[in-house]
Amino acid sequence: MDNSINIKKYGFSEVFLNEISQDSQLKPARVLSQEKSFYRIITDNGEKLAEISGKFRFHAATSSEYPAVGDFVLVNWNESGNSAIIESLLPRKSAFIRKAAGEPQQEQVIAANIDIVFLCMACNNDFNLRRLERYISIAWDSGAMPVVVLTKSDLCDGLENKLSEVSSVAFGVDVLVTTATEENGYEELLPFISEGKTIAFIGSSGVGKSTLINRLLGKEHLKTNGLRNDDKGRHTTTRRELLLLPSGGMVIDTPGMRELGMWDNDAGIERTFKDIEEIASQCKFRNCTHINEPGCAIQEALETGDLQIDRWQSYQKLKAENNYMEDKESFMIAKGKREKEIAKLIRKMPIRH
Repeated sequence: MDNSINIKKYGFSEVFLNEISQDSQLKPARVLSQEKSFYRIITDNGEKLAEISGKFRFHAATSSEYPAVGDFVLVNWNESGNSAIIESLLPRKSAFIRKAAGEPQQEQVIAANIDIVFLCMACNNDFNLRRLERYISIAWDSGAMPVVVLTKSDLCDGLENKLSEVSSVAFGVDVLVTTATEENGYEELLPFISEGKTIAFIGSSGVGKSTLINRLLGKEHLKTNGLRNDDKGRHTTTRRELLLLPSGGMVIDTPGMRELGMWDNDAGIERTFKDIEEIASQCKFRNCTHINEPGCAIQEALETGDLQIDRWQSYQKLKAENNYMEDKESFMIAKGKREKEIAKLIRKMPIRH
């Protein structure tokens, strides 16, 4: 056994240990990355490629029940084999989930068992408050703590105005400012990183996530590119990967996402838009639709300017999208269960010759 490797450095704790049967011969491992049907895992024995067992594959009803980067799993180490076998997935303490891009009824786990989500947004052409509201809503719902990280502040005119705008939509969320051009331009991140903690970097392509992670690693581990002619960064990261920092703690780099669809994020939306929720609670009628009812506090706030129309429309859009996906999710889960029940019945049927 390689005594230099200790899975506790990778966030394994008593919370996960309590989920393992004492007589289990399986080893706990953490998923570091995924390449198609193979996973790179780490255990006290070291790193190894792993694949899912047939039993695991059969019982997984949805894509989110498969391992994701950051997950803890139980594996048959398979001492004599080339790859380990993943037999089960330990319960997640948090998961950043979105609607899978291009898949109308599929959810996708971006990162699991994360403590903090750095929501990265560049101060140049990438700056978009409506997208940030979406990111914060999904982050709150993940079970991790969201932190807004404004990158490329050196390319920004009117930084104070941008900070004010972000503060107006990021209630209860820390906002950090970074720059890649200064040697210490990443130091605002350091107080949030400590041994055993996992940080996920989420954001659009080219906002500088990989550059910040390289600074934290103290080396050029992740490939980075400069700006294109349109002031946007080039897409560099192509897969999710968990990396151990020399100072303790872990980071998960993620590819830039063109889509970040809602998936059962009701609680996160309510927390992100708590100002709107509070105004709505003052409406005369409990079932107010906020269209033309008398005594509607929302319409009054819009007229007085206490509530901006852009923020109200953003709230309505995310709520409608989320409600639609919740209905689709219920349908797909029920469909998946029916299909598995039919498959079991077919296998039990006698074979006629």
